[in-house]
Amino acid sequence: MKKYFALLVFLLPFVMSAAKTAKLDPENTLTIELKDGKVVIELFKDDAPKHVERIKKLANDGKYDGVVFHRVIEGFMAQTGDVEHGNSKDYKASRVGTGGSDLPDLQEEFNEREHVKGTCSMARSSSPNSANSQFFICFKASSFLDRQYTIFGKVIKGMEFVDLIKRGEGANGEVPNPDKIISLTIK
Repeated sequence: MKKYFALLVFLLPFVMSAAKTAKLDPENTLTIELKDGKVVIELFKDDAPKHVERIKKLANDGKYDGVVFHRVIEGFMAQTGDVEHGNSKDYKASRVGTGGSDLPDLQEEFNEREHVKGTCSMARSSSPNSANSQFFICFKASSFLDRQYTIFGKVIKGMEFVDLIKRGEGANGEVPNPDKIISLTIK
């Protein structure tokens, strides 16, 4: 009997993880293909509906495919999503990070979620209502960002591949010869 109990305790985390994955809404799940593997992101449509809608629209239009991770700071985050200047085909380091999409900026949707490892949040300028297409993924907890940036999702599978994204240099994390999103699709 003890053997079966020990086996159950050992398998419980795996069963719970599989059950969570099985419950994912495919219409609100992103898959990012990186050079090292696939990353699955659960979207928080109830917490940030306009931001989730924007990410999905740009993903469906193929706007994120080939876009570089232009700002990557060790122990903090990896930023991408400049669909205007960040395409790896015509990458210009001096301009990447300054653009967005041709859609209007979004009104903030700050929520009660916390910036923990794997959190996906919208990048913005100093204006709270300036998020457009750029986003970042946290490498670790960054509570100083809570309720100041719109959290729209969280990595639920493949964080080990996010951790392998090439790091930048200097305080701003500018990345020479950066890694890119191969594709970003709705699951």
